Amino acid sequence: MKAPVTQDVHTIPRKLPEGGKINLIGLTRDALREALIAIGTPEKQAKMRTNQLWQWLYHWGVRDFALMTNLAKDFRVTLAEHFVIELPEVVTRQVSEDGTRKYLVRIAGGHEVEVVYIPEDGRGTLCVSSQVGCTLTCSFCHTGTQKLVRNLTAGEIIGQVMLARDDLGEWPEKGAANDPTGRLLSNIVLMGMGEPLYNFENVRDAMKIAMDGEGIALGRRRITLSTSGVVPEIARTAQEIGCLLAVSFHATTDAVRDVLVPINKRWNIATLMDALREYPKVSNSERITFEYVMLHGVNDSDEDAHRLVALLQGVPAKVNLIPFNEWPGAPYTRSSNNRIRAFATILMEAGYASPIRTPRGEDIMAACGQLKSATERSRKSRAQIAAEAGL
Repeated sequence: MKAPVTQDVHTIPRKLPEGGKINLIGLTRDALREALIAIGTPEKQAKMRTNQLWQWLYHWGVRDFALMTNLAKDFRVTLAEHFVIELPEVVTRQVSEDGTRKYLVRIAGGHEVEVVYIPEDGRGTLCVSSQVGCTLTCSFCHTGTQKLVRNLTAGEIIGQVMLARDDLGEWPEKGAANDPTGRLLSNIVLMGMGEPLYNFENVRDAMKIAMDGEGIALGRRRITLSTSGVVPEIARTAQEIGCLLAVSFHATTDAVRDVLVPINKRWNIATLMDALREYPKVSNSERITFEYVMLHGVNDSDEDAHRLVALLQGVPAKVNLIPFNEWPGAPYTRSSNNRIRAFATILMEAGYASPIRTPRGEDIMAACGQLKSATERSRKSRAQIAAEAGL
């Protein structure tokens, strides 16, 4: 296995509350078990206690140790002395005319990220962020204009799922079975702020929690991770997460993709496609989704469509065509509806599903590529944010 890709900004652990209590949200099962043993839980009991706590946290959504009634009272007191159960703070909640919900969420250090819930036909997809800002500087993406501040912890990532379930009233009633069907939050996409594969371990641990059958219990095919093409981590994703994969592709030549998705200068289209051909075999996954934002006069010609068909040979794929979601100061404009339909027709005639995504939440800047936190809009420096948080 290749060594993990590193970057220049590391995850800053969640600042502990007064007294140094540990936040249980985001701990893996093994880490939770070790934490319980460290406070005196006998090793023979630790697995059982871990299972009990896990269900309270991730099946029932309970945040108060005193309400965990199948635990002895003295043990609940001990838990409260050493641990906390904390989620990111919802600063603002906006609801679009189409029902899309956008949450501005504050995490440790005073930083903010955005989370979007997109409802559709009685179900819904939660778009989750993995970093504060982004390193990739994709020229069409509003999020990419915000510099990377830090990675989110596993607790801050799974916490986004939990706070959305709070808002949707989706935790089961006491005594109810864990039934993932008919949920309002039925899918997770790692398509919010940041590049998930530059924060691999935290993303992996958070998604393992989301997939755990005794907790939130979303199947791996209900989770889609979107990458701009961090090639060395694609195989790890298949092996250690196994979720569906989406790729921010957006161009059919290296010359254009170098501009739109600058990570292409490190791992070009040919290298990326080689990695993608292996992904379904390793992960037992379904089709890979290719995300393709439609930019007028840049990547939307018939020639581009034919080149894309040639590139997809040997990859089980579908292509999501995304009308460009404009933002103030954007250097591009959206392709016309006729041009997008013509592009889609070429792909469909070649045998590739190519749905045209309906923009959602544009009126609250919640559409694809529009997320950018209020913290960075106000242009606070990293030093200012750290000083305010006492870091």
